[in-house]
Amino acid sequence: MYSIDEIKELLAAFDESKATAMDIQLADNEFISIRQKKAKVMTAAPVEAAVPEVQIIQTAAPAAEPAAAQEKPVDGTAVESPMVGVFYSAPSPDSEPYVSVGSSVNKGDVLCLIEAMKLMNEVTAEKSGVIAEVCVENGQVVEYGQPLFVIK
Repeated sequence: MYSIDEIKELLAAFDESKATAMDIQLADNEFISIRQKKAKVMTAAPVEAAVPEVQIIQTAAPAAEPAAAQEKPVDGTAVESPMVGVFYSAPSPDSEPYVSVGSSVNKGDVLCLIEAMKLMNEVTAEKSGVIAEVCVENGQVVEYGQPLFVIK
């Protein structure tokens, strides 16, 4: 477990960097997720300033709500991440992705894997259709409710 001083040092280093996101593993079932976003700081007059958003997420319990900054796809049905974890488009690094834009899928087909707590979890299609959009990149950390694919 990190001490308060160590967390403050990490936040200071993050604030000085150009990074917009950082995830830190604390224990087996929790990590700190830091995202940089614009917020209004109240002074004599409202001023726009970048402030980090810090969340401690228990992955064993229901995860945080989807980020407000994530917009839902407009055309088609979104397949959302059922958990916080790392998105993998293929079963192994040298394998072809399960699906890509233009792939036909049937209800129950595996679309991707999400690694959470060192377990690989399959995400399956909830309906049949064609993959219209892949919303995340391989190896990207995804949040609960974040759109992964759009099926038309």
